[in-house]
Amino acid sequence: MVYDHIIGIVYFYIMKKEVNEKITYKDKEFRCSLALVLHLIGDKYKSLIIYHLKDGPKRSGNLQKSIANISNRMFTYSIRALEKDNLVERKVYPVTPPKVEYALTETGKSLIPIILQMDQWGQDFARVHQLYAPAE
Repeated sequence: MVYDHIIGIVYFYIMKKEVNEKITYKDKEFRCSLALVLHLIGDKYKSLIIYHLKDGPKRSGNLQKSIANISNRMFTYSIRALEKDNLVERKVYPVTPPKVEYALTETGKSLIPIILQMDQWGQDFARVHQLYAPAE
């Protein structure tokens, strides 16, 4: 079950935290690997971008439209940050009008199982707490 896996991850995190090693990534220090992960994908939109790229490359406009309530500015900020961290790659086609596609890198693809588990956890939480609204 998903919960057993999450408990295992939390236990591993707690045990690993006792090591007190610092992680340095792009001139930033992190006291634990979870802090690094949250830096890479923990904001509101980065995980959603990764989720929507899980099935393959998408054009920039289609990707942005697939994410509810994301502004142009936040989309640009988030996609550039993912690109800078080598989780997403950008391909520009030399045509008029310009065509830009985004795809997950191999490192980005390695996050798909984690993102899907978080999605499943959210579904389970919503169901248990009766958060789903009836369809109209």
